[in-house]
Amino acid sequence: MGKTPGRASELRRVDGVLLLDKPGGLTSNAALQRVKRLYRAQRAGHTGTLDPLATGLLPICFGEATKFAQALLDADKSYAALVCLGTTTTTGDAEGGVLEHRAVALSQHDVERVLPAFTGRIEQVPPRHAALRHEGRRYYEYARRGVEIPRRPREVEVHELELRSWQAPDLELAIRCSKGTYIRALAEDIGAALGCGAHLAALRRTATGGFALGGAITLPALEDLTEAERDALLRPADVLVDALPRLDLEGPEAWRFASGQALARPDLADGQLRVYADGAFTGVGTAAGGALRPRRLVSDRPSLRPVEAVE
Repeated sequence: MGKTPGRASELRRVDGVLLLDKPGGLTSNAALQRVKRLYRAQRAGHTGTLDPLATGLLPICFGEATKFAQALLDADKSYAALVCLGTTTTTGDAEGGVLEHRAVALSQHDVERVLPAFTGRIEQVPPRHAALRHEGRRYYEYARRGVEIPRRPREVEVHELELRSWQAPDLELAIRCSKGTYIRALAEDIGAALGCGAHLAALRRTATGGFALGGAITLPALEDLTEAERDALLRPADVLVDALPRLDLEGPEAWRFASGQALARPDLADGQLRVYADGAFTGVGTAAGGALRPRRLVSDRPSLRPVEAVE
């Protein structure tokens, strides 16, 4: 059995990325706080909110890894979604009150016929209960008070939308989409296109960025581990920027970059790179106009001295 986490006074530095399989019934922040207490971590954050209804992949970043979490926030995400046709709810998902029931007299062909309209770049109106802000307040705060506010359509991209199973009134979809895509809004829009209404009955995130659910651990399993076993699950911070081209620096160039200085590098194509100084991950740099500039660095600097300073 795992050991009880220490007191707040025993917090420790933890760096790395944990792939958590979030359970249903917990907010993403509640799941984050439980994991943070288990690790006794000084600093932690998650990379993309899942609603309490939703389960699945929720990467947790600790310490230095939090500096590079934006890469996952911006990444495409994949889901398995269960959509219930014929019933609309106040929230667009199974947590809301029922607004209307309609009969569902549709075939699988009817469903497959409308799905192409929801692939590619589409305009999507965010749900009333979204966490977006309007005049300083969250959308869901207005919704809970019964106040209607303007909700502007936003462009999102649905790369893949596949019907996995159909057993009226439920359809199971496999979805890969851009950041900012609301799956419950997608479910409602599909229901509207079919003329019967719909809501999102269940949602499971299966992938984000280069990570897949198969590598994640559940909260109960994490709680049963020792601290050393939990630490062994952590992936290094540079996995978050693994999609960027790698650049290795040595000697004085490595020292200058790690110290926050720009380098003259006309040989580099413009763009972002993950940079290693004498083999150690040092951060992300931006190459532009023949120069390489540090964009975000880890706190641990390599214990190097510039060659010019050595007597």
